[in-house]
Amino acid sequence: MGDLGPSAFSWIDRLHDAGQRWWQALPVGPTGYGNSPYQSLSSFAGNALLISPQGLISERLLQASDCEAHFPSDVVDYSRITPFKNQLLEKAWTNFRAEKRKDLCIAYEQFCAQHTNWLEDYALFRALKAKYRGVYYLEWPAELVQRKPDALAGTNRELASQVDQVRFAQFLLARQADQLKEYAHAKGVGLIGDLPFFVSPDSSDAWAHPEFFLLDEQRRPKFVAGVPPDYFSSEGQLWGNSVYNWDALRSTDYRWCIDRVGALLGHVDVIRLDHFRGFAAAWHIPAGAPTAQSGQWVPGPGAALFQAVQTELGHLPFIAEDLGVITPDVQAMRDQFRVPGTRILQFAFDGHPDNPYLPNNFVHNTVVFTGTHDNATTREWYEELPGYQRQNLWSYLKRAPGESQEAAPALIDLAWSSSAALAMAPLQDLLNLGSETRMNVPGRVDGNWRWRCTEDMLSLPAFQWLHELTETSHRSPASNRSA
Repeated sequence: MGDLGPSAFSWIDRLHDAGQRWWQALPVGPTGYGNSPYQSLSSFAGNALLISPQGLISERLLQASDCEAHFPSDVVDYSRITPFKNQLLEKAWTNFRAEKRKDLCIAYEQFCAQHTNWLEDYALFRALKAKYRGVYYLEWPAELVQRKPDALAGTNRELASQVDQVRFAQFLLARQADQLKEYAHAKGVGLIGDLPFFVSPDSSDAWAHPEFFLLDEQRRPKFVAGVPPDYFSSEGQLWGNSVYNWDALRSTDYRWCIDRVGALLGHVDVIRLDHFRGFAAAWHIPAGAPTAQSGQWVPGPGAALFQAVQTELGHLPFIAEDLGVITPDVQAMRDQFRVPGTRILQFAFDGHPDNPYLPNNFVHNTVVFTGTHDNATTREWYEELPGYQRQNLWSYLKRAPGESQEAAPALIDLAWSSSAALAMAPLQDLLNLGSETRMNVPGRVDGNWRWRCTEDMLSLPAFQWLHELTETSHRSPASNRSA
């Protein structure tokens, strides 16, 4: 899998050379069920698998011979890569404890002290996860589930080395992330992160702060998250995440929420707020329901949360993922705080002139995408598009009907030429790739989050074309029109 090493720095160079100003990534928290970045084991920690082995060699924590391995390059084989990278991190920790890098000790201790509000719980959670072979934390001994002080103290003593190793991995990851962010800024590239709205029910967040979620006396979710029937599924989507106890969060002036935002902003410049409509109301599904259809809308924190964040940060560096069932209160909250909304061109060509995803209907404070990680690649989308929508597309573009390989460049051109403040495209669309590179199919349990871009896919002509398009559409870094 990719990491924060030389390939990431080369990617920044490629974006800079192509005249691009922003790089958006999926959530980078430690993944849990199904390897989904939206089912993270922590809202604060990063995914230690993204630590660069090459970076650890440069830090003199590993030797090159430690890192020799061969894996499939076009898909991520988690079953093989995860244990391999964990072995590398264990070896790096062993070398650190052997005082091969005594000069890192002060920085490590400072990191642990700075992040103690989440790091201690997360490190112990991961050590316990390993001890109990990855089972749901509710299957641990009751005194650990209930966080009895004596049980926690005893476990911290028993697993002290494992707990420290988890902390050390987070230190290494943050160190590499800081270096990458600094390099990106030097190249004029901003970083857009992604904050999942919900957390996994099997997470250090739920374990350490059960009061912030709607749980029963056994700490099992009373309700789980999802959405009603929509574009992606006639039965709705049953995500299974725990839902929030907003009354409890409100009583703390949303401290946990603010800290969560602040943790991500330490590594990025702007945050995409996943499932923005959940701040107005979220779909609560009774635990154990077979589909999402039996849920109901339950009010969220509304404007009060954003006011608290704005008071703390002084600004709101957000992009709203305002897709799905969007009601007037969601739009009003978005506009009240001047948060740009999201427009997806793949949704635009149903033939209705008032379709909000048509560029003619954009307001400037908008981020337009050809598609997202949940969509088919644009090439696949076009191949499956009904004939009348294909005709609508080419008619809107005032072009003769084209072939499937022409659809992605056409949508990118349309996005870049639109009035939206920021135009984005998934890498698969820039490279004009098909169904084999789709990142996620909503509602499908297995086989997602595995696509990996290899160096030989990054064709120079595609980036040259993108550079020219960025210039001709006045979205180059020197243009005032760029976001």
